[in-house]
Amino acid sequence: GWSFMLEGVFWHLYVYLFALIFGLIGFVDDYRKVRQHQNEGLTARQKFILQLAAAVVFLVLMRYEGLLTNDLYIPFLNISFTINWIVYLIFAAFVIVGCVNAVNLTDGIDGLAASVTFVVMAFFTVAGILWSAYGIQALFPAAMAGGLAAFFVYNHHPAKVFMGDTGSLFLGGAVAALAFVFDMPLVLIPVGIIYILETLSDIIQVGYFKLTHGKRFFKMAPLHHHLELSGWSEAKLVAVFSLVTLAGCVLAYLGVQGRF
Repeated sequence: GWSFMLEGVFWHLYVYLFALIFGLIGFVDDYRKVRQHQNEGLTARQKFILQLAAAVVFLVLMRYEGLLTNDLYIPFLNISFTINWIVYLIFAAFVIVGCVNAVNLTDGIDGLAASVTFVVMAFFTVAGILWSAYGIQALFPAAMAGGLAAFFVYNHHPAKVFMGDTGSLFLGGAVAALAFVFDMPLVLIPVGIIYILETLSDIIQVGYFKLTHGKRFFKMAPLHHHLELSGWSEAKLVAVFSLVTLAGCVLAYLGVQGRF
């Protein structure tokens, strides 16, 4: 991206640094678990506060640079609603934090988060080539897709390398940031359908457990563990979840055609 930076365009660095901040939060968590032998790592409250602060700073910066509006685009309907900036900021910050943690939940078996996120990054790469001037918006997701493809060589079952929270929070930050760089946060619904299903399964499991005083809706949450206990192999899970993500990305592409 050197030629873009010479022209004063740095948005791809903003996305990269934003993802790195989330990766750093994950690193601190991993470090406390592994090196300092603290099973909990960072507390849920500490993670939430750090992630929320990072999200707000990123959104304000993107707004300052003119890369983010407070218009909420609705895919498929091809309409936008202008929302009060403060309300939009609160909404966007929670979308980012939710997305980051949803990607983190998906990192439960060998190669799953890497393969699913590879498909998502391929989608954003194609979108960047087709929808942005000179393809600048394709730069970061293309690099991410290449990195994930290389990482998958060592991360597929049986994994030789694990990403931990350092990697999964980084990936979550990258996915969330790209959705806002394209100014289409709701595109995360079809594109990140697997992340959403994983999160919903966890919420349903916890809620059902509390309501029924100890009964479980799934054999184990999140969803990939339930399917694993139902007899699915890790290879099948990775393949099916990646194909579902691909279908969601194709649907998302068709749903936002009217915007460009």
